Amino acid sequence: MKKFKSQKIIHTAILMVTVGLVGCATVNANAHNDKKKSDDNSNVMCVEQAQSTINVDGILDEPVWKNAKAYKLYRAANREKGGETVAQSGEVKLARDTNYFYVGITFNDLDVIAEGKENQLKHYKFGDICEVILTPENKTWYWEMYATPAGKNSCFFIPGTARVGLPSMMEYQSELKVASKVNGTLNDWRDKDVSWTAEMAMPIKELTAHGEKFNAEGKWKILVARYNFGRYLKTEGAELSMTPQLSHENFHLLPEFASLKFIE
Repeated sequence: MKKFKSQKIIHTAILMVTVGLVGCATVNANAHNDKKKSDDNSNVMCVEQAQSTINVDGILDEPVWKNAKAYKLYRAANREKGGETVAQSGEVKLARDTNYFYVGITFNDLDVIAEGKENQLKHYKFGDICEVILTPENKTWYWEMYATPAGKNSCFFIPGTARVGLPSMMEYQSELKVASKVNGTLNDWRDKDVSWTAEMAMPIKELTAHGEKFNAEGKWKILVARYNFGRYLKTEGAELSMTPQLSHENFHLLPEFASLKFIE
């Protein structure tokens, strides 16, 4: 009888330890899932450090792009609640080297459009674009950059949101580089395209011109957004998407931008 009780106590102890371990594993798994969910929501976006030269040709074939985390695009939260999702998916990757900050994009697109023929235009009026807004945290100023499927670009420096649209915004001189590659036929509505890719290279010296540091010592926030036009979409005008997800379709909601994390 004593032997039986002793065995029962041992079995009970083993069961308690096992339950404890399973409980810890569950907590850890939940923590991991919560972290993954947070990462998927792109509250923080990682900037991968390039170990070799990035050739800005619109083809994301350098090693850094294989290592960089991909961030998918979302419709704004208010649109998503109404059942609207991104019709033609896309993803964004971030990288840097000593001289440049890079944005690499891959956008699925059945009708690729880019009718703007010059740089430094408001290209969202002329077709598909990738728009990047980059700002030092807790500052009013930011850079607004465009890349088009035709390889055209714009870069505007905006001291504050109340100055959007002033002529001085259009006169900013930048050394932003953009290259794009279309898998399909540009500006031909008669067929179906597949996608377009682009690389943007923004000189770090421009981003640090006002005293900020563009590295782990600095604090930066970013939005990468997309205007997507095309005959196969059900929207009137462009379908707007972005990462991180914003509460509303307003690309100037700076407090809702993702924070940059620099990977050393």
